[in-house]
Amino acid sequence: MLVINDQITLQDWELTEQFIRASGPGGQNVNKVATAVELRFEAERSPSLPPQVKARLKRLAGRRWTKDGAIIIQCDETRSQARNRDIARDRLAELIRKATVAPKRRIKTKPTYGSQQRRLKAKKERGEVKSMRGRVRGEDL
Repeated sequence: MLVINDQITLQDWELTEQFIRASGPGGQNVNKVATAVELRFEAERSPSLPPQVKARLKRLAGRRWTKDGAIIIQCDETRSQARNRDIARDRLAELIRKATVAPKRRIKTKPTYGSQQRRLKAKKERGEVKSMRGRVRGEDL
């Protein structure tokens, strides 16, 4: 069982772990021992997540969200299978915690009169600087 917060707790049947051979440091150990973990969470079928959280989770997960509604998290950072497992579970918990926070609605505002005037003044000055560039035409030619 994986506790996310006071309201959300994931059951064991929602999580499946598969251990695979990792790349990276470890020498001959990498070729012999399956230390990398692939954590699969059945998010779409999960009864512990509200629909709004599922929708936000799908958007946050990105490529990790599969067509059948599962999230797959891979971890092969360390040589230890147990540590990789803990890291993958922590990543999943953090992803779900982010999905529980509803984004604030944006309130449209107009720019102030002063900021509009400052912007136009800066544009005018910049245009004057650019107009001074180029060939100098004088009486010498």
